[in-house]
Amino acid sequence: MNTTKKGWIVVLAGTGINLAFGVLYAWSIFGGELQETLGWTKTQASLPYTVAIIMFAAMMIPAGRLQDRIGPKWVATIGGILIGLGCILAGSLTSLWGLVFSFGILAGSGIGLGYASTTPAAVKWFAPEKKGLITGIVVGGFGLASLYIVPLSKFLLHEYGVFPSFRILGILFLVITVPLAQLVNNPETPVVSTHPAHANKKSYDLTSKEMLKTKEFYLLWFMFFAGATGGLMTIGGLKTIVKEILGADAAFQLVAFAAIANALGRPAAGAISGRLGRGKTMTILYLLQATALFFFNSLSGFLPVFAAACMIYFAYGSMLSVFPSACGDNYGTKNLGLNYGIMFSAWGVGGIVGPMIGSKLADMTGDYTLAFTLAAGMLLVAAFIGFIYKPYVHKEA
Repeated sequence: MNTTKKGWIVVLAGTGINLAFGVLYAWSIFGGELQETLGWTKTQASLPYTVAIIMFAAMMIPAGRLQDRIGPKWVATIGGILIGLGCILAGSLTSLWGLVFSFGILAGSGIGLGYASTTPAAVKWFAPEKKGLITGIVVGGFGLASLYIVPLSKFLLHEYGVFPSFRILGILFLVITVPLAQLVNNPETPVVSTHPAHANKKSYDLTSKEMLKTKEFYLLWFMFFAGATGGLMTIGGLKTIVKEILGADAAFQLVAFAAIANALGRPAAGAISGRLGRGKTMTILYLLQATALFFFNSLSGFLPVFAAACMIYFAYGSMLSVFPSACGDNYGTKNLGLNYGIMFSAWGVGGIVGPMIGSKLADMTGDYTLAFTLAAGMLLVAAFIGFIYKPYVHKEA
């Protein structure tokens, strides 16, 4: 089997694994059900989700180091086992802290391990100029997950209730992720470009210590943090937010349709940013996301709310292909697992700030207007940074 075919097998396996790990984006369905059936507050219902985000981001660093050393197959396998067992236990540990442990800590750690092992492995099978597109396809599985998880979760919740639904999903994730993980491998040597514009361009592989000494890392980190804050604030509470505006049926439909925008943003922005530039691409998308957040709570009617939600989801999904691509552009692919794991901490911090502050302010004020306004302000700052951002240029000693 030639290198390209092997590479596409890794891409498709990684996409399939991420389809299971994307259960995180369906939390608004479970969170809304916990509020309705158990009387939890928005803050309580968002806590397991927020802890899962923290563990996801925290595990990206050791997972990146591990997959660089022992290979992505074993890291993805452990991740699949953890997310499966975490969801199964979530069906038995029915208290708030039980869900924090099972879904938040165990499943969140599994997502981090698996996610860290799929993208770096996939991009190494293709030439550097395809980095954005390949990254977008692999992480697109994470965004597309809501398309099947939302209707499946709705069906399971109606037929079985919250906690049995967790158990069923856990078994499903085990069956899907562990076999696919066996297909995720690195090539013996990363593929180099044959394109005239790239073939003679010397590439450099920086260590994490060297990366942390560059100003470009901190510019990218803040931009990533700002986008994650607004995106995860919306994703974590979308069902509850839209239900208050349009009703329950529209909320379920919107969560599913917004997932398409989330997923489409990843390969689209990955490919476009390769031509337009990573920073300029995110400037345009962050301006759109900030506009949608500013006006979201004043909108009425399905189409305006749908358009604003899709704009937020598209911009959020886009950054999850643009930033790993930018990391690879600047610092090489040899240490991409660890380097991107460190950069991904921005997503984890945004995951704390977004859902928790958003839900807390919503509990205090009655809606998300203030929270969305604050997030939009951060996005405007990030958009300006993207406009002035220039890729790192290695200087010979």
